[in-house]
Amino acid sequence: MSIGNPKPLHYKLFSLFSVVRGYNILMIVIAQYLAAIFILGKDYSIREVLLNFHLFLIILASSLAIAAGYIINSFYDTEKDYINRPQKTMLDNYISQKTKLSVYFILNILTIVIASYVSFRAVVFFSLYIFGLWFYSHKLKKLPFVGNITASILAITPFFAVFIYYHNFDLVIFIHATYLFLLLTIREIVKDLENLRGDFAQNYQTIPVVYGIRFTKKIISLLVLFTTIPTLILMTNNFNLGYMNWYFLLSFVLLVTFLILIWQAGTKAQYNKMHNFLKFIIVAGVFSILLIEIDMVINRFL
Repeated sequence: MSIGNPKPLHYKLFSLFSVVRGYNILMIVIAQYLAAIFILGKDYSIREVLLNFHLFLIILASSLAIAAGYIINSFYDTEKDYINRPQKTMLDNYISQKTKLSVYFILNILTIVIASYVSFRAVVFFSLYIFGLWFYSHKLKKLPFVGNITASILAITPFFAVFIYYHNFDLVIFIHATYLFLLLTIREIVKDLENLRGDFAQNYQTIPVVYGIRFTKKIISLLVLFTTIPTLILMTNNFNLGYMNWYFLLSFVLLVTFLILIWQAGTKAQYNKMHNFLKFIIVAGVFSILLIEIDMVINRFL
């Protein structure tokens, strides 16, 4: 459903930016490049990574596919979002559902075209990724556990595209990925608590809807406990993470704080704060990648 009165073009562009969550995509692009520079392609100079045209195409294709994923997710969740996020939904609906679908298909076609300039394997990879994003929005996100796990896997998939490109399969990569996967899964479950009212009204079978709030918080507590495993492995083994060890120490303290606060939370506003708390930990983790070789950053530009 769209807003009745015609809106100026800049309103519609701002609405589209809101639908595709451009700020999230920008953060993912930064994270992909930082991971490529300091973890995945650390044998290359920063200049070589930044000027790598195929890497640029992979990251561009990822961004377009993710934007399309946000659009189709918004398309299927319109009724639910009217309950959970009425103001944002009104902004998102400055553009019609028909326009959203048109942009969705255009972005997906562009993703495949761009991937074709990298390799046939890239085309297959992004075709499967696009299908996964659609199937999640259409069916899987309404299922308890399955929806949360799928959302987390889809969120880290663009990073797999980069490390496959660099043929970097070091153990430390998978440990980092496990840590990120656990954080993202916790965030997805907290979002379910935050969106409980709309999910219940639209019969989404999320964990809080099916099993209740107390059980959901127990699952969150268990996942927080699991995050200590990759954290301790990364901090106590010789993975040459430099000053990034300080991030993992801080994140441990923050997650313990989060765990205390989530058990005290009981309103949508409080769950929203917990959601933003987790986003801060994740974003801080992105920029903490710089700490791996902070003393060598300038030299690697040469």
